[in-house]
Amino acid sequence: MKGAIIGDIIGSRLERNGAKDYDFELVTTDCHFTDDTVLTIAVADAILNQRDFAEVVQEYALRYPDAGYGGTFKKWMHGDIFGPYGSWGNGAAMRVSPVGWLFNDIETVRAKARETARITHDHAEGLKGAEAVASAIFLCRQGGKKEDIRKYITDTFGYNLRRTIEEIRPEYTFDVSSQGSVPEAIIAFLDSENLVDAIRLAVSLGGDTDTQAAIAGSIAEAFYGPLAAPLEEVMNAFLPNEFIDVIGAFERVLQVS
Repeated sequence: MKGAIIGDIIGSRLERNGAKDYDFELVTTDCHFTDDTVLTIAVADAILNQRDFAEVVQEYALRYPDAGYGGTFKKWMHGDIFGPYGSWGNGAAMRVSPVGWLFNDIETVRAKARETARITHDHAEGLKGAEAVASAIFLCRQGGKKEDIRKYITDTFGYNLRRTIEEIRPEYTFDVSSQGSVPEAIIAFLDSENLVDAIRLAVSLGGDTDTQAAIAGSIAEAFYGPLAAPLEEVMNAFLPNEFIDVIGAFERVLQVS
């Protein structure tokens, strides 16, 4: 989960600038957490406390109303829309990482990923994006090799993961659709050598930088291991205490599971 959060923070300041730079300054004072982090924490909180996903996600969104939510989600969080609204965006995939950590078989991971998604993103593509990301995290936790993960995600969800970031980058543009951003974020992980490399590769596409970096970072953390201490200190410096408390509770559960 922390890989998603640090990816969000790093990618935040480069959203919509279209830059395709790999060697950007990693963290500056212009960085901040966005809706990706808020809703990731909300999903973790809901699971840890066995609460309704929609209720907790709405509560967090209302407590942090200026985190950069999409227009339709804003209507949902304020109660102007009731129930899921058929979104095919990447918003469900960006918040799903706790599911890949907190459940211990692939069938449950996939079912819970769909459950977290369908509160808003009940379009088939929105559901698929969340399920694919959670599955990739779970497979990494189980010691899966990159080629095994690539094959599972390709065979199960139909994503074309045989492309490379170098091939995708030149023509890639800003895209918040699940089908147009989640596979590319997964490829950033598959092409990477470490967690920071995965985040840099995702940002270098020049697309939906915070969300794609969050997705790539979430999978990379599960594959490469915990954030380095200096990077975790940077992450914590950007977060309110209640987020840090949820992360602490999340990690305590992992230690005993």
